[in-house]
Amino acid sequence: MKKLLALLAFSGLLFVSCSDDDTVNDPGGGNPEQPIEYTSGSADLSTFVALGNSLTAGFSDQALFIEGQEASYPNMMAESFSAAGGGDFNIPFMADNLGGMNVGGVQRFPNRLILDFSTGSPLPIEAPGTPTTEATNKLSGTFNNMGVPGAKSYHLVAPGYGNPAGLATGQANPYFVRFSSTAPNATVVGDAVAQNPTFFSLWIGNNDVLGYAVSGGVGVDQTGNTDPRTYGLNDITDPLVFGNALDGTLNFLNATGAKGVIANIPDVTKIPYFTTVPFAPLDPTNPSFGPQIPELNARFGLLNQVFAFLGVPERSIVFNTNSASALVIKDESLPDLSAQITAVLIANQVDAPTATITGLLYGQARQATAEDLIVLPSRTVIGELNEEAFAFLQGLGVPAENAGLLSINGITYPMEDQWVLTPEEQQAVVNATVAYNQAITTLAQRYDLAFVDIDAYYTAVETEGIGLADGSTVTDAYAVGG
Repeated sequence: MKKLLALLAFSGLLFVSCSDDDTVNDPGGGNPEQPIEYTSGSADLSTFVALGNSLTAGFSDQALFIEGQEASYPNMMAESFSAAGGGDFNIPFMADNLGGMNVGGVQRFPNRLILDFSTGSPLPIEAPGTPTTEATNKLSGTFNNMGVPGAKSYHLVAPGYGNPAGLATGQANPYFVRFSSTAPNATVVGDAVAQNPTFFSLWIGNNDVLGYAVSGGVGVDQTGNTDPRTYGLNDITDPLVFGNALDGTLNFLNATGAKGVIANIPDVTKIPYFTTVPFAPLDPTNPSFGPQIPELNARFGLLNQVFAFLGVPERSIVFNTNSASALVIKDESLPDLSAQITAVLIANQVDAPTATITGLLYGQARQATAEDLIVLPSRTVIGELNEEAFAFLQGLGVPAENAGLLSINGITYPMEDQWVLTPEEQQAVVNATVAYNQAITTLAQRYDLAFVDIDAYYTAVETEGIGLADGSTVTDAYAVGG
């Protein structure tokens, strides 16, 4: 995927100039093939600096490591640029290929993952070990790849984002701490500008919505709140904050006289992280689930009558015996009917403790639909005992056996917010993405930058795939898409 992005985005920056009499070698070797001459056109590629987040840094396999950094798209660009006057491209390499990182001698970031095709799940690398990368060991020199994993738009202009003193309070980013300049208030864009770049790339904004999305919408949509100091890790950035941060970054870069290229961001809700696990994964032929269906439907029968009485029959929970059933989820956008459920059950002679617990469990419950997106990590918890729910119910006095029956993720215990991106949450992501991309397009025109429509490109990957010269096709199918 990274190679494709590089080819799409930047193949137009280098132009091939061949003489009119270039010919293909004949069998007799009469006409030698002419060498290809490359030119950068009007761009000066001698000092290329790339700004962005993990996508720029080469973050992959849930970690940053040497091989991933070498495969980063800016490094590919720099290799191409070297044929047309491009200079050295220095990367703040991690210390090893494990990908983990220590902060103050304690490992705070896990080692990289490798896909296990036998299970379809990512697992830790086969040769685990203690990472040798220490965040507080500052690297010397300057670096052309200024991609900072985890960075949001406003972090590029945030003073102190690379100050080790800010690690304890979350004001600093450990990746930037490693390679930032020694100035306490150094900024990512300030360190980039200090190198007097002649050409730059900027791809930022993905993390401004990604944290919210991958957390199942656990964060807050901060649209309308223009103070990023109050934001949480998984919050959606206000579009005005995004636009101002991007404008400030480009203003600094523009002052150097450098030319540049900027890219927009794709709709992250389309990536395999959200499209691989089906909303209805409960298979009646599964011996651990199928035989339980009659009893489950009987148990939910009274609750479904309550839902009908309360005027919300669409919340009924029913499992199919001849087709896959949808997960039971908690939808926080629904009115909480906990008190009403409890009251109706008590009025129908259900004992108060049972009625209360039923209300607590299913006050915002429903079964998932095709409009819901189930996040990839949920595959390891669906149908499993929820230990926290089990302990909670026991704490309320529910006997262990009954507590266990009521604590099965996605079946008797609604999948919590972190596992599901509901339509309302998806819309918040899409709205922000559209606003960010409008700002990117506007600023690309204002600063006369080359523009790459990654959003449209990813849509092509998703809908039809991208054909390669070897005849293969790259798609976004999880694990097997190429």
